[in-house]
Order: sequence, then C-alpha cells, then structure tokens
Amino acid sequence: MVDHKGLEKAALNAQRAWAKALKPKDLAAKAQFPLRAPTTPMSVEPKAQDKKLLGHYDSDWARKMPARYARFFATEGLMRPIIAGLAQAERNGLDRLADLEGPVIFAANHHSHIDAGLLITSLPEPYRHQVFAAAAADYFFDTRVKATASALVLNAIPIERSKVGRRSADQAAQLIDDGWSMVIFPEGGRSPDGWGHPFRGGAAYLAIRCGVPVVPVHLAGTGRVMAKGKSKPTPGRTVVTFGSPLVANDGERSQAFADRIEHGVAALADEATSDWFSARRRAAAGETPSLTGPQSGAWRRNWALSANRKKPKTSKSWPEL
Repeated sequence: MVDHKGLEKAALNAQRAWAKALKPKDLAAKAQFPLRAPTTPMSVEPKAQDKKLLGHYDSDWARKMPARYARFFATEGLMRPIIAGLAQAERNGLDRLADLEGPVIFAANHHSHIDAGLLITSLPEPYRHQVFAAAAADYFFDTRVKATASALVLNAIPIERSKVGRRSADQAAQLIDDGWSMVIFPEGGRSPDGWGHPFRGGAAYLAIRCGVPVVPVHLAGTGRVMAKGKSKPTPGRTVVTFGSPLVANDGERSQAFADRIEHGVAALADEATSDWFSARRRAAAGETPSLTGPQSGAWRRNWALSANRKKPKTSKSWPEL
C-alpha cells in the first residue's frame, strides 16, 4: 500500500529545500573572491595590502597600442550592442560639442554601474576612443582581476573617492595634457535612492589645472536599468543629455566651479524631464530643481522623484508636413 501522506510530506520537504537553495544568480550576487577582495579570519593576521592595487595600480599598459586595439573591438563589438540593448538610449545635445577642440572633461551624475559604459558609447568621434574613465580605487581596483578588466575595457585609472590624491591627480592631469579626454562622476558614488549627492571638486580642480572645459552630462533612467544593489539589469529607456561646455573663470576656486558644474547637470536634468525652453527659463530665474532632492523623509523623496519623471512620448497619428 502506497503511503500518500508520506509522499506528500517528502515532496513538500523537497520543495522547501529547493526554495531555500541558492540559484545561480544568487550565487553570483554572493560571490566574493576573485570578484571582491578576499576576507581574512579574525584569528589570522591580515596580509599587507598589495602596493600595486587600489590607488597605486599602474594602468599605463592600457594606453599601449595592443590594449587600445583590444578596447576598440570590445567597445564597438561588445559594449555598444550590449548597452544599446539594455539602455535603449536617446541622446540629446550632441550639437553642443561641435565646436570643441582638444581634450575635455565629461562630468555626469551617477546612478548605476552602466553609467560609464553608456556615457563612453554615447560620445561622438574622436572622443569615444580617446577617453579614460576615473574609477573608484576601492571598488574597481581592489583585486587584480577587476583592476585589469577596468583598465582594459574602460581605460580606467584609480581615483580616491574622498579626496584628490596627488598620484591620481598627477596621472589624470598628464593624460589630459597628452590629449586624452576624461569621464568622471563628481558625486563620488552611485545614488542609493535616485537623487544625487553634492558634487565634489575633483573634476573642477583638474579642469582649472589643465585649462580644459568641462561638459556637463545628465544620465536619466539608468537607475531603473540597474540600480545600486541590483545584480541583474532590467532593460529600459534612458536619456543622455550633453550640455554646453563650461570654462572656469579667472581666479575661480575649485569648489565654486564644481557648484557651477552641478548646476549645469541639474539644468540638463530639468530639460530631460520637461522641455528646453522651460528648463532655460527656470535656470535664468535661479529656480532649477536641485539634483539632491528635497531634504525630507524617504517617502516624500520617492514621491518627488516619481513626479519628476517625464511621461514617454506617444507617436503622432498624423504625418509631418
């Protein structure tokens, strides 16, 4: 005689065990070494930090011709198609870059790990293949695997989040003087809730030091594609808006220029969620909405963020005349 209750109980236990088992995506999310720095037991004395990682990583090899050829094919053959499928980008303001000559600094807001790839693949020639990215040393250069991948694919150099280190600043300035443009996220980290952080002075300092303009860039929608803390991207619509180049005034301090850059990105955010004329009118009146959002509770910040999102365009039912 078959014990149906026993079979049902065994099936239920198996189902519960399967529900608790880690799926491949969970294993990837929990992966540590080599994707993250290895942990050390408390009973073991920590090993001295590798002097060739973090802010000391030497990425000069990534500007040699073999690496540049590899990055060209990786950008055009892999990164651009992947980013196009995930981000579905609309690009505005490219005409504002038409009169630029020489290297520039592209300073953008930061919501997602796809921001750097989206911005680099959105750049017109010749900037797309003559640009390097400033990447957080404690995240992208904490293991040799990540450091090598970041340098090869993004042409990244390590930058300290909390300060402008002398070594990283000298390296960035030398690359700019050699004709390379720079992609940097002055907030210093990704937004946790869709609102931005105040801009730090690194991009402004380098622009003043090297005598190059800063192009403010606003990225919209990347937080919904792959927000901070998400391990799996969700394809969606994004908007990349380039602003007019900004130049530091005579005697202007780095933080004052950084505030102007932040205001320029905020005006582009307003333009992306409304229209050019309304955004310019608010900018002239000093009424541009802040990138950092209202200083209030989380629910109110979320509500204000959703209210600012631009409704998708509907197709016209009549032909253009």
